[in-house]
Amino acid sequence: MAGISVTLEGDNIQIAFQKDEQSTAVVMDPHAARSLVKALSQLLIAIGESSDDQDETPEELVEVTSSTIDVGTDEHGLAVVGLQAGMMPPFLLRLKDDEARHIATSLLEILNSPRDVRISHGDH
Repeated sequence: MAGISVTLEGDNIQIAFQKDEQSTAVVMDPHAARSLVKALSQLLIAIGESSDDQDETPEELVEVTSSTIDVGTDEHGLAVVGLQAGMMPPFLLRLKDDEARHIATSLLEILNSPRDVRISHGDH
């Protein structure tokens, strides 16, 4: 089963994904994070789902280098996020409903927190 972790990395937001023994993480600025939250929220509304929670620990950190983050659904109705991170080629992340909910909820909590609270709870 895949695990997802959303944490702070300085003034940016880190999202880490782990499935089996493979893991990766991306860091995005608040503007990119808000775009991702909005897109994921719209996807969840479209499929009639509500919030859930899950948390994992990242192993690798990579900066988001995409000018945009594309969000859509695949042929099975699962959320798909497309972006580029660091030197890696562009890639797609396919998310189960609970994973997409967790990311959207966690990013909203982080973005709605005052900056001093974000810094003091950065290891969350």
